[in-house]
Amino acid sequence: MNENIKRNFDLLDYIQKNHNCEDTVACKRNGSWKKYSTDEYIGIINHLSYGLLNSGIQKGDKIAIISANRPEWNIADFACSQIGVITVPMYPTLSVNDYAFILNDAEVKAVFAETPEILQKAKEAQSKVPSLLNIYTFDQIAGENHWTTLEESGKSNPQAEKVAELRNSISEKDLLTLIYTSGTTGTPKGVMLTHNNIISNAKAAIHDVFKFGDLQNIKALSFLPLCHIFERTVSYAYHYIGASIYYAESMETIGDNLKEVKPHVFSTVPRLLEKVFDKIVAKGNDLTGVKKKLFFWALDLGLRFELHGKNGPWYAFQLKLANKLIFSKWREALGGNVRFIFSGAAALQPRLARAFTAGGITIIEGYGLTETSPVISANRIEESGRMFGTVGPVITGVQVKIAEDGEILAKGPNIMQGYYKRPDLTAEVIDADGWFHTGDIGTMIDNKFIKITDRKKEVFKTSGGKYIAPQPMENKFKESIYIEQIMVVGENQKFPGALIVPSWDNLKKWADENGVQFSDYASLATHPKVLELYNNEIAEGNKEFGNWEQIKKFEIVPGEWTIDGGEMTPTLKLKRKPIAEKYASLIQKIYTE
Repeated sequence: MNENIKRNFDLLDYIQKNHNCEDTVACKRNGSWKKYSTDEYIGIINHLSYGLLNSGIQKGDKIAIISANRPEWNIADFACSQIGVITVPMYPTLSVNDYAFILNDAEVKAVFAETPEILQKAKEAQSKVPSLLNIYTFDQIAGENHWTTLEESGKSNPQAEKVAELRNSISEKDLLTLIYTSGTTGTPKGVMLTHNNIISNAKAAIHDVFKFGDLQNIKALSFLPLCHIFERTVSYAYHYIGASIYYAESMETIGDNLKEVKPHVFSTVPRLLEKVFDKIVAKGNDLTGVKKKLFFWALDLGLRFELHGKNGPWYAFQLKLANKLIFSKWREALGGNVRFIFSGAAALQPRLARAFTAGGITIIEGYGLTETSPVISANRIEESGRMFGTVGPVITGVQVKIAEDGEILAKGPNIMQGYYKRPDLTAEVIDADGWFHTGDIGTMIDNKFIKITDRKKEVFKTSGGKYIAPQPMENKFKESIYIEQIMVVGENQKFPGALIVPSWDNLKKWADENGVQFSDYASLATHPKVLELYNNEIAEGNKEFGNWEQIKKFEIVPGEWTIDGGEMTPTLKLKRKPIAEKYASLIQKIYTE
């Protein structure tokens, strides 16, 4: 990556010189795709910078961006950074109390709020935030300050010399952003990341991972939240390689947007990839006769796929045939052009990596945290740098070591400066020698590939003194088409138990086929035949684990776990403590009946 790119806004000069195109970013507006050319994009960014300065915003101030992915997000990000304003990206789904805490803790001066709903929450929080002076909206909302009022101010009173002066004064060591971790428990913590933290990480990712071979005019579909460091760093890397970024309308429209945009690459979290896979399998189950047999023959091939040609020539011949007959339809369902998918934020089931890779779509699983900007390690596109079931080799410039208790420690230019206003919490995770303690337990395979085995805080002991690592168990049980989500419980109990959220669509279809009558979720979840089905599914998964690890009893949750319900983080990871509190009576039932 060009050595002159040291701050995020240096990317703007680079893409204008090297990747000037008609669709640097794009989004759906009124039923059609609105494309921003490189020159238009940079022009708007500059005008917004001028407008912010005209409004009284100064270097070192903080501005929050509360929005789903759209070009205005990037525009606000770059417009702030090139005048030394620190951005505070926030999840739109946070509560009003979280809005108030973060805005107050960061001493935010202004907010970009996307929708009427977000605006309302920001206004409710504003009374508790003395520093907050102005709220601007991305959507046109009657009677409210639209962000283009700042852009128009910048056009009428440009501050080009002042922006140039500010740009020159900004060091790569300066704070770029404050990202408040949602976490699974506790008060949000502001992670301080500099330009160098994130740009060094993007450079390493480009050097090690973004090797797309002969692909030209690369298109990427973006739907993971830009307020999460994973998608944000990836977006900077997309800019550098000249990829066009198209923003999905919503999580619900991803399927349609994939077919419209026909991207070559996108990033995702395992939960969404699991949903895609489950939908593909469900369609296979709907087939009949020879077509159904062919589908599951191909799927079985995919699930047995090994790298480096280890399956042998006969397997390779069969796979070529399966790709022509079956896997080509998988690719078509994802737009037809997808070659690479980046997966992060949680553990990926190895079977998914095998199946998609066999089908001509390379899954690149990586690992990192907000505090590490985020990438610590990643599998590579070339097979010598890939291993299923691992998160790949450490990326360039980062060091990793495994502590005596198995915790993964990392050091490098990507490690955060600390938690904002919380030196006490910073000292808990960054030791005197500069090693960041990730909280993840892992091992090194072949002295090259990192394998994550669990979260340090999630490992628990049964009353018999046996350690239980829930994450790998949960991943195994989720291979059942009837299990949507599962949480292993049992701390200080005689045995592990589990709360199970069924895959309701698959379960209802099974019920219809097996003559099970039900009126609602609750009656279906407690039907004797359904309980027998889940007993069999759990028994099958238990075969992979030692006797002390096996699930002895479970309860079915008559509903779903969602972000809005408080059971999942915005990156679709389980919030264990809230789930345990919400379903305390079901957990008690496991151990008292």
